[in-house]
Amino acid sequence: MTQIHFTLDKTELQALISNSGANEASQLILTKLFNVLMERQRDEYCNVTPYQRDDHRISQRNGYYDRDLTTRIGTINLRVPRTRDGQFSTDIFERYQRNEKALVTTMLEMYVSGISTRKVGQVVETLCGKHVSKSYVSSITKLLDEEVTRFKERRIDKEIPYLMTDVLYIKVRENRRVMSKACHIAIGVDSKGFKTILGFMISDSESEDSWHTFYQSMINRGLGNVEMVISDAHQGQVKAIQKSFTESVWQRCQVHFLRNVMDKLPRKNTQEIRDEIKNLFRITDIDAARLYKTKLIDQYSEKYKKMCACLDEGFEDAFQYTASASTQYNRLKSTNLLERLNQEIRRREKVIRIFPNVESADRLIGTMLIDIDEEWSTSTRRYINYTHSDA
Repeated sequence: MTQIHFTLDKTELQALISNSGANEASQLILTKLFNVLMERQRDEYCNVTPYQRDDHRISQRNGYYDRDLTTRIGTINLRVPRTRDGQFSTDIFERYQRNEKALVTTMLEMYVSGISTRKVGQVVETLCGKHVSKSYVSSITKLLDEEVTRFKERRIDKEIPYLMTDVLYIKVRENRRVMSKACHIAIGVDSKGFKTILGFMISDSESEDSWHTFYQSMINRGLGNVEMVISDAHQGQVKAIQKSFTESVWQRCQVHFLRNVMDKLPRKNTQEIRDEIKNLFRITDIDAARLYKTKLIDQYSEKYKKMCACLDEGFEDAFQYTASASTQYNRLKSTNLLERLNQEIRRREKVIRIFPNVESADRLIGTMLIDIDEEWSTSTRRYINYTHSDA
Protein backbone atom coordinates (compact mmCIF):
# COMPACT_ATOMS: atom_id res chain seq x y z
CA MET A 1 0.00 0.00 0.00
CA THR A 2 1.33 3.46 -0.88
CA GLN A 3 2.12 5.62 2.13
CA ILE A 4 -0.15 8.65 2.48
CA HIS A 5 0.90 11.71 4.47
CA PHE A 6 -1.56 14.25 5.82
CA THR A 7 -2.02 16.62 8.76
CA LEU A 8 -5.00 17.14 11.06
CA ASP A 9 -6.12 20.59 12.17
CA LYS A 10 -4.71 21.18 15.66
CA THR A 11 -7.48 23.56 16.73
CA GLU A 12 -10.17 21.11 15.68
CA LEU A 13 -8.51 18.25 17.59
CA GLN A 14 -8.22 20.40 20.73
CA ALA A 15 -11.93 21.19 20.48
CA LEU A 16 -12.77 17.49 20.21
CA ILE A 17 -10.79 16.78 23.37
CA SER A 18 -11.95 19.74 25.48
CA ASN A 19 -15.67 19.24 24.73
CA SER A 20 -15.75 15.49 25.39
CA GLY A 21 -14.98 12.84 27.97
CA ALA A 22 -11.81 10.76 27.58
CA ASN A 23 -13.46 7.80 25.85
CA GLU A 24 -15.72 9.97 23.68
CA ALA A 25 -12.76 12.15 22.67
CA SER A 26 -10.82 9.04 21.63
CA GLN A 27 -13.74 7.93 19.46
CA LEU A 28 -14.07 11.37 17.84
CA ILE A 29 -10.35 11.62 17.10
CA LEU A 30 -10.23 8.10 15.62
CA THR A 31 -13.30 8.91 13.50
CA LYS A 32 -11.66 12.09 12.23
CA LEU A 33 -8.39 10.26 11.52
CA PHE A 34 -10.03 7.47 9.53
CA ASN A 35 -12.28 9.81 7.56
CA VAL A 36 -9.33 11.97 6.50
CA LEU A 37 -7.26 8.90 5.62
CA MET A 38 -10.04 7.47 3.41
CA GLU A 39 -10.50 10.86 1.73
CA ARG A 40 -6.80 10.96 0.87
CA GLN A 41 -6.95 7.41 -0.45
CA ARG A 42 -9.82 8.41 -2.76
CA ASP A 43 -7.81 11.43 -3.98
CA GLU A 44 -4.92 9.11 -4.76
CA TYR A 45 -7.21 6.70 -6.60
CA CYS A 46 -8.80 9.48 -8.70
CA ASN A 47 -5.35 10.93 -9.39
CA VAL A 48 -6.61 14.46 -8.67
CA THR A 49 -7.27 16.66 -5.67
CA PRO A 50 -10.79 18.04 -5.00
CA TYR A 51 -12.02 20.48 -7.69
CA GLN A 52 -8.92 19.92 -9.80
CA ARG A 53 -9.40 19.54 -13.53
CA ASP A 54 -6.99 17.11 -15.14
CA ASP A 55 -7.11 14.95 -18.28
CA HIS A 56 -5.37 12.15 -16.37
CA ARG A 57 -8.29 11.79 -13.95
CA ILE A 58 -9.15 8.10 -13.37
CA SER A 59 -12.62 8.56 -11.89
CA GLN A 60 -14.89 11.12 -10.20
CA ARG A 61 -16.07 11.46 -6.61
CA ASN A 62 -19.55 10.17 -5.91
CA GLY A 63 -20.45 11.05 -2.33
CA TYR A 64 -20.27 8.81 0.73
CA TYR A 65 -21.98 5.99 2.57
CA ASP A 66 -22.06 5.38 6.33
CA ARG A 67 -20.38 2.40 7.96
CA ASP A 68 -19.86 1.44 11.59
CA LEU A 69 -16.46 0.17 12.75
CA THR A 70 -16.13 -1.61 16.09
CA THR A 71 -12.94 -0.78 18.00
CA ARG A 72 -11.64 -1.28 21.53
CA ILE A 73 -12.89 2.20 22.44
CA GLY A 74 -16.39 1.59 21.12
CA THR A 75 -18.25 1.70 17.80
CA ILE A 76 -17.47 4.66 15.55
CA ASN A 77 -19.48 5.85 12.54
CA LEU A 78 -17.46 6.58 9.40
CA ARG A 79 -18.25 8.31 6.10
CA VAL A 80 -16.75 6.03 3.45
CA PRO A 81 -16.00 7.77 0.13
CA ARG A 82 -17.31 6.42 -3.19
CA THR A 83 -16.30 6.95 -6.82
CA ARG A 84 -18.50 7.05 -9.90
CA ASP A 85 -16.88 3.98 -11.46
CA GLY A 86 -17.57 1.98 -8.28
CA GLN A 87 -14.02 0.58 -8.24
CA PHE A 88 -12.54 2.46 -5.30
CA SER A 89 -12.26 0.65 -1.97
CA THR A 90 -10.32 1.43 1.19
CA ASP A 91 -8.17 -1.17 2.95
CA ILE A 92 -8.27 0.32 6.46
CA PHE A 93 -11.17 -1.90 7.63
CA GLU A 94 -9.44 -5.18 6.83
CA ARG A 95 -6.06 -4.19 8.27
CA TYR A 96 -7.43 -2.51 11.39
CA GLN A 97 -10.14 -5.01 12.25
CA ARG A 98 -7.93 -8.07 11.80
CA ASN A 99 -5.59 -6.86 14.53
CA GLU A 100 -8.44 -5.61 16.71
CA LYS A 101 -10.42 -8.84 16.35
CA ALA A 102 -7.49 -10.87 17.64
CA LEU A 103 -7.29 -8.74 20.78
CA VAL A 104 -11.04 -8.58 21.29
CA THR A 105 -11.45 -12.33 20.76
CA THR A 106 -8.88 -13.05 23.44
CA MET A 107 -10.77 -10.79 25.84
CA LEU A 108 -14.03 -12.50 24.93
CA GLU A 109 -12.56 -15.93 25.63
CA MET A 110 -11.46 -14.72 29.06
CA TYR A 111 -14.97 -13.39 29.64
CA VAL A 112 -16.76 -16.55 28.52
CA SER A 113 -14.36 -18.76 30.51
CA GLY A 114 -15.34 -16.99 33.70
CA ILE A 115 -11.89 -15.57 34.45
CA SER A 116 -12.56 -11.99 33.41
CA THR A 117 -11.56 -8.97 35.43
CA ARG A 118 -13.84 -5.97 35.87
CA LYS A 119 -11.89 -4.16 33.16
CA VAL A 120 -12.35 -7.00 30.68
CA GLY A 121 -16.06 -7.10 31.45
CA GLN A 122 -16.37 -3.37 30.80
CA VAL A 123 -14.54 -3.63 27.49
CA VAL A 124 -16.70 -6.55 26.36
CA GLU A 125 -19.86 -4.69 27.35
CA THR A 126 -18.76 -1.61 25.38
CA LEU A 127 -17.88 -3.62 22.31
CA CYS A 128 -20.48 -6.33 22.16
CA GLY A 129 -23.27 -5.65 24.60
CA LYS A 130 -23.90 -7.36 27.94
CA HIS A 131 -24.38 -10.86 26.61
CA VAL A 132 -21.57 -12.64 24.80
CA SER A 133 -22.22 -16.17 23.57
CA LYS A 134 -19.65 -18.87 22.89
CA SER A 135 -20.94 -19.16 19.31
CA TYR A 136 -20.13 -15.48 18.74
CA VAL A 137 -16.58 -16.02 19.99
CA SER A 138 -16.21 -19.11 17.79
CA SER A 139 -17.35 -17.25 14.67
CA ILE A 140 -14.67 -14.58 15.08
CA THR A 141 -12.04 -17.10 16.11
CA LYS A 142 -12.53 -19.27 13.02
CA LEU A 143 -11.83 -16.39 10.61
CA LEU A 144 -8.67 -15.34 12.41
CA ASP A 145 -7.34 -18.86 12.92
CA GLU A 146 -7.62 -19.65 9.22
CA GLU A 147 -5.61 -16.55 8.33
CA VAL A 148 -2.90 -17.28 10.92
CA THR A 149 -2.66 -20.89 9.72
CA ARG A 150 -2.16 -19.75 6.13
CA PHE A 151 0.57 -17.37 7.30
CA LYS A 152 2.38 -20.10 9.23
CA GLU A 153 2.16 -22.63 6.39
CA ARG A 154 2.93 -20.37 3.42
CA ARG A 155 5.85 -21.22 1.14
CA ILE A 156 9.14 -19.38 1.56
CA ASP A 157 9.87 -18.61 -2.09
CA LYS A 158 12.56 -15.96 -1.54
CA GLU A 159 16.29 -16.45 -1.25
CA ILE A 160 17.09 -15.83 2.44
CA PRO A 161 20.85 -15.55 3.05
CA TYR A 162 20.46 -14.19 6.61
CA LEU A 163 18.26 -15.62 9.36
CA MET A 164 17.60 -14.11 12.82
CA THR A 165 15.88 -16.11 15.55
CA ASP A 166 14.89 -15.41 19.13
CA VAL A 167 12.34 -16.48 21.72
CA LEU A 168 9.69 -14.48 23.60
CA TYR A 169 8.18 -15.83 26.83
CA ILE A 170 4.47 -15.38 27.50
CA LYS A 171 2.06 -16.44 30.26
CA VAL A 172 -0.74 -18.86 29.37
CA ARG A 173 -3.46 -20.41 31.54
CA GLU A 174 -3.36 -24.19 31.21
CA ASN A 175 -5.08 -26.84 33.37
CA ARG A 176 -6.04 -24.13 35.88
CA ARG A 177 -2.41 -23.07 36.24
CA VAL A 178 -0.47 -20.16 34.77
CA MET A 179 2.35 -21.58 32.64
CA SER A 180 5.28 -19.95 30.86
CA LYS A 181 5.42 -20.66 27.12
CA ALA A 182 8.19 -20.01 24.62
CA CYS A 183 7.27 -18.21 21.39
CA HIS A 184 9.97 -18.85 18.77
CA ILE A 185 10.17 -16.13 16.10
CA ALA A 186 12.26 -15.99 12.89
CA ILE A 187 13.06 -13.01 10.67
CA GLY A 188 14.83 -13.29 7.34
CA VAL A 189 16.77 -10.73 5.32
CA ASP A 190 16.40 -11.57 1.64
CA SER A 191 18.91 -11.36 -1.20
CA LYS A 192 17.83 -7.76 -1.94
CA GLY A 193 18.32 -6.60 1.64
CA PHE A 194 14.63 -6.49 2.66
CA LYS A 195 13.37 -7.94 5.93
CA THR A 196 10.54 -10.45 6.19
CA ILE A 197 8.90 -12.49 8.96
CA LEU A 198 9.41 -16.18 8.20
CA GLY A 199 7.44 -17.81 10.98
CA PHE A 200 6.67 -18.31 14.64
CA MET A 201 5.86 -21.24 16.92
CA ILE A 202 4.66 -21.50 20.53
CA SER A 203 6.00 -24.44 22.55
CA ASP A 204 6.27 -25.48 26.19
CA SER A 205 9.92 -24.50 26.50
CA GLU A 206 13.03 -23.35 24.67
CA SER A 207 14.93 -26.57 24.02
CA GLU A 208 17.05 -28.14 21.32
CA ASP A 209 14.05 -30.20 20.19
CA SER A 210 11.70 -27.20 20.00
CA TRP A 211 14.24 -25.15 18.03
CA HIS A 212 14.96 -28.07 15.70
CA THR A 213 11.22 -28.52 15.06
CA PHE A 214 10.86 -24.81 14.35
CA TYR A 215 13.81 -24.70 11.95
CA GLN A 216 12.67 -27.84 10.13
CA SER A 217 9.20 -26.38 9.64
CA MET A 218 10.74 -23.45 7.76
CA ILE A 219 13.09 -25.70 5.77
CA ASN A 220 10.07 -27.81 4.77
CA ARG A 221 8.39 -24.63 3.50
CA GLY A 222 11.29 -23.78 1.22
CA LEU A 223 13.97 -22.10 3.38
CA GLY A 224 17.42 -23.01 2.11
CA ASN A 225 20.93 -21.76 1.32
CA VAL A 226 21.10 -19.73 4.52
CA GLU A 227 24.54 -18.18 4.72
CA MET A 228 24.42 -16.93 8.31
CA VAL A 229 22.16 -17.44 11.33
CA ILE A 230 22.15 -14.76 14.04
CA SER A 231 20.94 -15.69 17.52
CA ASP A 232 21.67 -15.67 21.23
CA ALA A 233 23.97 -18.36 22.65
CA HIS A 234 21.25 -20.54 24.21
CA GLN A 235 22.77 -24.02 24.19
CA GLY A 236 19.75 -25.81 22.73
CA GLN A 237 19.30 -23.15 20.06
CA VAL A 238 22.93 -23.31 18.95
CA LYS A 239 22.86 -27.12 18.73
CA ALA A 240 19.66 -26.98 16.65
CA ILE A 241 21.26 -24.42 14.30
CA GLN A 242 24.27 -26.68 13.82
CA LYS A 243 22.00 -29.63 12.96
CA SER A 244 19.54 -27.76 10.74
CA PHE A 245 21.93 -25.42 8.90
CA THR A 246 25.11 -27.44 8.46
CA GLU A 247 26.53 -25.14 5.77
CA SER A 248 25.70 -21.89 7.57
CA VAL A 249 27.81 -19.61 9.77
CA TRP A 250 26.52 -18.93 13.27
CA GLN A 251 26.81 -15.31 14.45
CA ARG A 252 26.39 -14.89 18.19
CA CYS A 253 24.38 -11.75 18.97
CA GLN A 254 26.92 -9.14 20.00
CA VAL A 255 24.46 -7.23 22.16
CA HIS A 256 23.71 -10.28 24.32
CA PHE A 257 27.37 -11.26 24.41
CA LEU A 258 28.44 -7.74 25.43
CA ARG A 259 26.00 -7.91 28.35
CA ASN A 260 27.44 -11.27 29.38
CA VAL A 261 30.97 -9.85 29.37
CA MET A 262 29.99 -6.72 31.30
CA ASP A 263 28.17 -8.81 33.93
CA LYS A 264 31.53 -10.37 34.87
CA LEU A 265 32.85 -6.99 35.99
CA PRO A 266 32.36 -5.33 39.40
CA ARG A 267 29.77 -2.54 39.35
CA LYS A 268 32.07 0.12 40.77
CA ASN A 269 35.29 1.65 39.43
CA THR A 270 35.21 -0.21 36.10
CA GLN A 271 34.19 2.54 33.68
CA GLU A 272 37.57 2.57 31.95
CA ILE A 273 37.58 -1.14 31.10
CA ARG A 274 33.90 -0.97 30.11
CA ASP A 275 34.68 1.78 27.60
CA GLU A 276 37.54 -0.27 26.18
CA ILE A 277 35.31 -3.32 25.75
CA LYS A 278 32.73 -1.18 23.92
CA ASN A 279 35.49 0.06 21.63
CA LEU A 280 36.36 -3.55 20.83
CA PHE A 281 32.81 -4.27 19.69
CA ARG A 282 32.88 -1.29 17.34
CA ILE A 283 35.73 -2.80 15.30
CA THR A 284 34.62 -4.41 12.01
CA ASP A 285 37.99 -5.78 10.84
CA ILE A 286 38.51 -9.28 12.26
CA ASP A 287 42.32 -9.07 12.45
CA ALA A 288 42.23 -5.70 14.20
CA ALA A 289 39.56 -6.99 16.59
CA ARG A 290 41.68 -10.02 17.50
CA LEU A 291 44.69 -7.85 18.25
CA TYR A 292 42.62 -5.50 20.41
CA LYS A 293 41.02 -8.43 22.28
CA THR A 294 44.44 -9.97 22.99
CA LYS A 295 45.68 -6.61 24.29
CA LEU A 296 42.72 -6.33 26.68
CA ILE A 297 43.16 -9.86 28.01
CA ASP A 298 46.90 -9.38 28.54
CA GLN A 299 46.23 -6.12 30.36
CA TYR A 300 43.34 -7.21 32.59
CA SER A 301 43.60 -11.01 32.95
CA GLU A 302 44.82 -10.85 36.54
CA LYS A 303 42.45 -8.12 37.74
CA TYR A 304 39.30 -9.28 35.92
CA LYS A 305 39.88 -12.99 35.38
CA LYS A 306 36.21 -14.01 34.87
CA MET A 307 35.56 -11.20 32.41
CA CYS A 308 38.63 -12.07 30.34
CA ALA A 309 37.71 -15.76 30.27
CA CYS A 310 34.16 -14.93 29.08
CA LEU A 311 35.45 -12.54 26.42
CA ASP A 312 38.05 -14.97 25.12
CA GLU A 313 35.62 -17.90 25.00
CA GLY A 314 32.87 -16.19 23.02
CA PHE A 315 34.87 -13.71 20.93
CA GLU A 316 35.16 -15.67 17.66
CA ASP A 317 31.45 -16.55 17.55
CA ALA A 318 30.52 -12.89 18.16
CA PHE A 319 32.69 -11.65 15.27
CA GLN A 320 31.73 -14.20 12.59
CA TYR A 321 29.99 -11.52 10.54
CA THR A 322 33.35 -9.83 9.88
CA ALA A 323 34.94 -12.91 8.30
CA SER A 324 33.34 -12.56 4.87
CA ALA A 325 32.53 -9.63 2.57
CA SER A 326 29.05 -11.08 2.01
CA THR A 327 28.15 -10.91 5.74
CA GLN A 328 30.02 -7.79 6.83
CA TYR A 329 27.02 -5.62 7.65
CA ASN A 330 26.77 -3.95 11.06
CA ARG A 331 23.06 -4.74 11.30
CA LEU A 332 23.82 -8.46 11.08
CA LYS A 333 25.94 -8.60 14.22
CA SER A 334 22.98 -8.65 16.60
CA THR A 335 19.30 -9.57 16.88
CA ASN A 336 18.24 -5.96 17.55
CA LEU A 337 15.65 -6.17 14.79
CA LEU A 338 13.97 -9.04 16.61
CA GLU A 339 14.21 -7.24 19.94
CA ARG A 340 12.22 -4.33 18.49
CA LEU A 341 9.65 -6.76 17.09
CA ASN A 342 9.34 -8.42 20.52
CA GLN A 343 8.74 -5.02 22.12
CA GLU A 344 5.85 -4.40 19.72
CA ILE A 345 4.32 -7.76 20.66
CA ARG A 346 4.81 -7.01 24.35
CA ARG A 347 2.97 -3.71 23.96
CA ARG A 348 -0.19 -5.53 22.89
CA GLU A 349 0.35 -8.60 25.06
CA LYS A 350 0.31 -6.44 28.21
CA VAL A 351 -3.38 -5.74 27.58
CA ILE A 352 -4.05 -9.47 28.07
CA ARG A 353 -1.26 -10.24 30.58
CA ILE A 354 -2.26 -13.91 30.86
CA PHE A 355 -3.68 -15.65 27.78
CA PRO A 356 -6.68 -17.93 28.46
CA ASN A 357 -5.14 -20.66 26.28
CA VAL A 358 -2.36 -21.33 23.75
CA GLU A 359 -4.76 -20.82 20.83
CA SER A 360 -5.45 -17.23 21.91
CA ALA A 361 -1.74 -16.48 22.14
CA ASP A 362 -1.17 -18.01 18.72
CA ARG A 363 -4.01 -15.95 17.28
CA LEU A 364 -3.02 -12.57 18.71
CA ILE A 365 0.72 -12.90 18.02
CA GLY A 366 0.01 -14.33 14.57
CA THR A 367 -2.26 -11.47 13.49
CA MET A 368 0.26 -8.93 14.76
CA LEU A 369 3.05 -10.58 12.77
CA ILE A 370 0.87 -10.69 9.65
CA ASP A 371 0.26 -6.94 9.87
CA ILE A 372 3.93 -6.15 10.51
CA ASP A 373 5.04 -8.39 7.64
CA GLU A 374 2.58 -6.69 5.28
CA GLU A 375 3.94 -3.30 6.33
CA TRP A 376 7.51 -4.47 5.70
CA SER A 377 6.59 -5.93 2.31
CA THR A 378 5.29 -2.58 1.05
CA SER A 379 8.27 -0.58 2.30
CA THR A 380 10.98 0.54 -0.12
CA ARG A 381 13.60 0.81 2.64
CA ARG A 382 16.19 -1.96 2.72
CA TYR A 383 17.38 -3.30 6.07
CA ILE A 384 20.86 -3.69 4.61
CA ASN A 385 22.31 -2.38 1.36
CA TYR A 386 22.97 -5.84 -0.05
CA THR A 387 25.83 -5.72 -2.58
CA HIS A 388 27.16 -9.29 -2.58
CA SER A 389 27.07 -11.16 -5.88
CA ASP A 390 28.23 -14.61 -6.87
CA ALA A 391 29.29 -13.27 -10.24
